Amino acid sequence: MAKIKNVVFDLGGVLIEWDPRYLYRKLLPDEKAVDHFLREVCSPEWNVRQDAGRTIAEAEDELIHRFPQEEILIRAYYGRWEEMLGGPIEETVEILSELKDKSVPVYALSNWSAETYPTAVGLYPFLKWFNGEVISGQVKMIKPDAEIYLHLLNSFNLQAEETVFIDDRQDNIEAAEKLGIKGIRFTSPGHLKEELRNLEIF
Repeated sequence: MAKIKNVVFDLGGVLIEWDPRYLYRKLLPDEKAVDHFLREVCSPEWNVRQDAGRTIAEAEDELIHRFPQEEILIRAYYGRWEEMLGGPIEETVEILSELKDKSVPVYALSNWSAETYPTAVGLYPFLKWFNGEVISGQVKMIKPDAEIYLHLLNSFNLQAEETVFIDDRQDNIEAAEKLGIKGIRFTSPGHLKEELRNLEIF
């Protein structure tokens, strides 16, 4: 087994808390209404198309045409997008910092809208620590499609068997592993650190 030399981080759910419920709990009367809106109107399927490169303007127009009575709530999704951020997951940021201190090459591979990502970089300085990054909305590819993992490997001349990828979603991990990348499903910073020690990175 090749020694792991490169560590690739997902961002949302690993280094940064993000949940649209943080915003819509302020705007809707109860959890049932929040769940309905985020399932039927601003759904995960709708959101992921922005992560894949669709513009916010196109996304809003499409949804407002379908749900004109929800226009104010729809526009809030990106108009008040920062209120969906729960802040950094500090213990994971500490792991990222330790890896940098040890001169371990670190990369980001994240499904994220090209239009909102610069705001996150302004809020969280650690997003500038990476040796390289692949943001889905910028490259118009998206996890778990194989092409975005291959784009990461090719862009930074990484060998799959020397690379570990950390993500909170099992489907994204499985897609990486099919290409020979070692996967770690993120459940907690403590578990992550233990897994990285097992790989002799720490």
